[in-house]
Amino acid sequence: MNFKKHITEIRALQFFQIFRFGILLLISIVFTKSKLGIGEIGVYETFLLIAGSVSFFWIGAMLQSLLSVFKNSNTFGKNEKNPILFNIFLIFSVFSLLSAVLVFVSQSFISSLFSISGQQIPYMKILFMYIAVSGPVNLVEYIYLLMKKPGRLIIYGVLSFTLQLLCVTLPVLFGYDLGYGLYGLVLVNSLRFLWLAGLIFRYSEIKISWSFLKEFLILSFPLVLSILLSGSAQYIDGFLVSYKYDEATLAIFRYGAREMPFVVLLLDAFGNAITPAFSDQSNRAAALNELKRGTANLMHWLFPISIFFVLTSKFLFPVVFNSYFTESALIFNIYILIMISRFLFTRIILIGIKETKPIFFSSLIEIIINITLSILFINLWGIPGVAIATVISYVVEKLYLVVYLKSKHNIVPDDYLNIRTFSFYSIGLISAFLLSLLY
Repeated sequence: MNFKKHITEIRALQFFQIFRFGILLLISIVFTKSKLGIGEIGVYETFLLIAGSVSFFWIGAMLQSLLSVFKNSNTFGKNEKNPILFNIFLIFSVFSLLSAVLVFVSQSFISSLFSISGQQIPYMKILFMYIAVSGPVNLVEYIYLLMKKPGRLIIYGVLSFTLQLLCVTLPVLFGYDLGYGLYGLVLVNSLRFLWLAGLIFRYSEIKISWSFLKEFLILSFPLVLSILLSGSAQYIDGFLVSYKYDEATLAIFRYGAREMPFVVLLLDAFGNAITPAFSDQSNRAAALNELKRGTANLMHWLFPISIFFVLTSKFLFPVVFNSYFTESALIFNIYILIMISRFLFTRIILIGIKETKPIFFSSLIEIIINITLSILFINLWGIPGVAIATVISYVVEKLYLVVYLKSKHNIVPDDYLNIRTFSFYSIGLISAFLLSLLY
């Protein structure tokens, strides 16, 4: 059997995302089985939370902009080899360095925000290096996607994240301080940075283009604001929990505040791959049909798997992690419900047609609802209340965009979503969640 013809760009990116998630989850599991205390695990989670909070929004926005502009740039048109990748590499490097500097000069504020004792962030030097090098390396998988090199993407993912597993966990398992594991994380990302540099020299002309930089930043800016608002929900949740509770409780929350394994990764990979199809107006009907067909196929196995985990998480969490994380199962079950709203690919459609203002407004509505309800619910129900607020805010945000597409573009949900299949599985997932509360 010729496996190469079955390895498409979408499948390769989905595999990459799944493998990365699996390795990160495995690292978390190893830490719970090691001699690290729950407080030290909380420090590790805080380390990643700080790094992500200063970079997730611009990284996500610029990656989406890259997908829409790479073959459709006003500056370079559809030239095969141009300076696009090199210039985006420069932007990512500058923004990563600025993010690291921002954390360094804001240590006192961040320490108080996360209830960290003292005025300095633990392992600050390591954190600075990690933020500086980890931002640009996100370009690697998308360069392989754009260059239609799915096989190389898979090889890169397996080698890169296997090495990360070894470099982060082995020092801890051998009895060394957590800092050595964090140095291992920096080492792996430094190697990825060198790998990225090689791809840039291979696939891009090395030339600064001020006109393209302006074009790209103007295109990315609304998306940066949008993702900063909408994507900050998980970080706001972490901020609230860390402010009201100790690091141990934050670890319990963070270990549960994960959507269904692989769901977000598979849906994001699918959405990113299909986004460029909407840029061609003559192809829009076909793109909508492809979106509808693709999401229906994903529903048939993502929803059943999610239902299984909702019904078994209370038994699995103490086994996979340890008894300290039993409470994380309820948080996990609540977060799984977000998947229902994720099957509404309204953002993908609007990004594809380069209409980002409604995305910004929907994100603003989402974040206002999330903050308001989180503050209210955390006092009523504790950390599960924070998760409930996040689910509600996601649903409202999606409904706003559904209404916008219908009123402004006459694109109804049935154009891009199999309503019958979606309704059947959504009711099934909600029913499973309610059942899980009874035992």
